[in-house]
Amino acid sequence: MTRTRRPVVAGWFTDDAVPGGRFRLLGTRCTACASVFFPREDHACRNPFCGGGELAEVPLSPRGRVWSYTDGRYRPPAPYVSDPDAPWEPYTLVAVELAEEAMVVLGQAAPGVTTAHLAVGMEVEVVPGVLHEDERYVWTTWNWRPVAGRREERP
Repeated sequence: MTRTRRPVVAGWFTDDAVPGGRFRLLGTRCTACASVFFPREDHACRNPFCGGGELAEVPLSPRGRVWSYTDGRYRPPAPYVSDPDAPWEPYTLVAVELAEEAMVVLGQAAPGVTTAHLAVGMEVEVVPGVLHEDERYVWTTWNWRPVAGRREERP
């Protein structure tokens, strides 16, 4: 039986299964003030100084710089999905600054990337990831991974 790929949250990122497509996070931009939002906003501009405009979907920058990072050494509570009988595996969280959008986006690091692989200011890229798999679905999400072949200056 083939499992169906499902995004954890529909509309927050592109479908990485599209041939030739590039995986990207999706946000929205206000046409009146140019503010960009992630997670996306589909109802009204969140900028309190804006009179409001149409909200248009925009792909976010595929790369950014590590703003902060940490490791999660505990099993998070519901609604996080995990098997309570399986051993807990620590994971790495990365806050990434997207300069063009003037925002910081949080996400898990790609599998195998630990805090030892990261440094504040290093360049990372968004890649497709898997949050959970069950009998019917592969629940997809986004991950951050260091850009290969680049040595970054550390502040």
